[in-house]
Amino acid sequence: MVLSLLQLFRGSYRLPGLLLLLLLFLGLGRSARATHIVGGEMDLQYRLGSSYTLTLNLYFDALNGNTGALDTALTVSIFDKATNMRMQNLTLRLRTNSFVNYTNPACSSTSSLITRRLIYTAGVDLMANRYNSPTGYYAAVERCCRNNGINNILNPGDAGQTFYLEFPAVVRNGQPFRDSTPRIFPPLSDYACRGELFYYDFGGQDADNDSLVYELATPFNGNSTPGDPKPFAAAPQPYREIRWAAGRSETNQIPGTPTLTINRFTGRLQVRPSQVGLFVFGLKCSEFRDGVKIGETRRDFQLKVILCTPNSAPSMTVRASGAAIYREGVDTVRLRPGTERCLNLRFTDPDSPSQLALSLRAVNFPAALLPAFSLTQGTIRTPGLPDTLVSRLCFPSCFNSKGQVYLMDIIVADNGCSLPKRDTVRVAFTALPDPNSPPALVSTAGPALPLKARVGDLITFDVTGTDPDSDPVTLTMNGVGFQPADVGATFTQGANGSQIRGGSRGASIAEPRVVPCTNSALRPRRGPATSHRP
Repeated sequence: MVLSLLQLFRGSYRLPGLLLLLLLFLGLGRSARATHIVGGEMDLQYRLGSSYTLTLNLYFDALNGNTGALDTALTVSIFDKATNMRMQNLTLRLRTNSFVNYTNPACSSTSSLITRRLIYTAGVDLMANRYNSPTGYYAAVERCCRNNGINNILNPGDAGQTFYLEFPAVVRNGQPFRDSTPRIFPPLSDYACRGELFYYDFGGQDADNDSLVYELATPFNGNSTPGDPKPFAAAPQPYREIRWAAGRSETNQIPGTPTLTINRFTGRLQVRPSQVGLFVFGLKCSEFRDGVKIGETRRDFQLKVILCTPNSAPSMTVRASGAAIYREGVDTVRLRPGTERCLNLRFTDPDSPSQLALSLRAVNFPAALLPAFSLTQGTIRTPGLPDTLVSRLCFPSCFNSKGQVYLMDIIVADNGCSLPKRDTVRVAFTALPDPNSPPALVSTAGPALPLKARVGDLITFDVTGTDPDSDPVTLTMNGVGFQPADVGATFTQGANGSQIRGGSRGASIAEPRVVPCTNSALRPRRGPATSHRP
């Protein structure tokens, strides 16, 4: 290439053209060698028959990465795990290019974190007569290079990433074996503060409800290099691993007390970092069905740790009506008939200003039964606003814990960086509903039922619904085996004090027959009486 450029220089080309060519050549070199990879993973989803979709999620440093390194296509290679024989190469096309949305944009604006999510996909046919090896298969994509600024590995700007996925054969014991690998791993959309506990739900989902097990892993470097950043096709395994910096290892990837850990069954990350910097970490998610491992997904990502303004935790008190401040683990709130069924909440935060928000979590009863707050959020400790917020949590009179002690978490969270701090009060309570007598229904149709009608008769009658507890009631008219409107019957209702009155007007009878009675129900509870039409 150098000789060719010298020949061009000595030839008839003008200098500006040569300079342009040189700049283009150098620019392409910089693009190819650019450091830009934040992390990512692959997944394989079953579609129909032998058809699958292979997807690569690649996270790209949009702040420091060179846009020339943004690939419009990448090559994925599929190998037999038992023999490392190459099964096929596929071209993954770029389908989506979007920004990662950060949990708290106000925080991320100061963290120098701008990340793109690039989604590459390709369809693939996994034929039963070909993809039937009992040990399964693996797919790999190799790309260089990682960010120069990574602090926990050696020579990060020269380190590549191997995106790696294992999946089972499509036939097992002579029968079709369908599997979609874990997917929808959320991108890490926050940074961490030195000395503050950081946590993030990093778990995936599985379309087949297979069991997923998470563990930390040393990231793969693979065979890509700054000189060959985008190999045409991946080489078979084994893949070289990245080299940890001094003091770092697979079990101590990020300096902290505690260091980075991941919950084996939920994928929840946790670390209290002790140093600022940019730290890459790796994990693998193993997929099990009937106790047998059938696949594995590897994922790399980065966590940025910065110095943050100290953030104090909010605090909250809970008080039942007419009672002292609730003592968690000691008191039980008893909601009884004829008493106020409300909890009074006071919550505050020493930081100024601070935005606070309330939330609820049902511990041992259906979340659909949770009541609502009178106030869910607000700002404090700023001119013109209070230092403490007040809210009420009221249960409906029909709430019934059925003799059990229900547990409910009341949570107040602030808007501190990088993650909100919280105060949680777990309230134990029992609830008895107010007495509820059944409603009554009276009809002017009279006691002689069913009514007898002849062709051409027009039948009308009124009904009155009442409730001894003065609860609201509703009248409805339903046909048994037919729709009233289909035979021209109408029903109207209106309130008269505490009563609900309704009237039915029937159309002329079309043929000589006795039409079955219709049931008129009172809501929310059925009454013992019925109304009838001919």
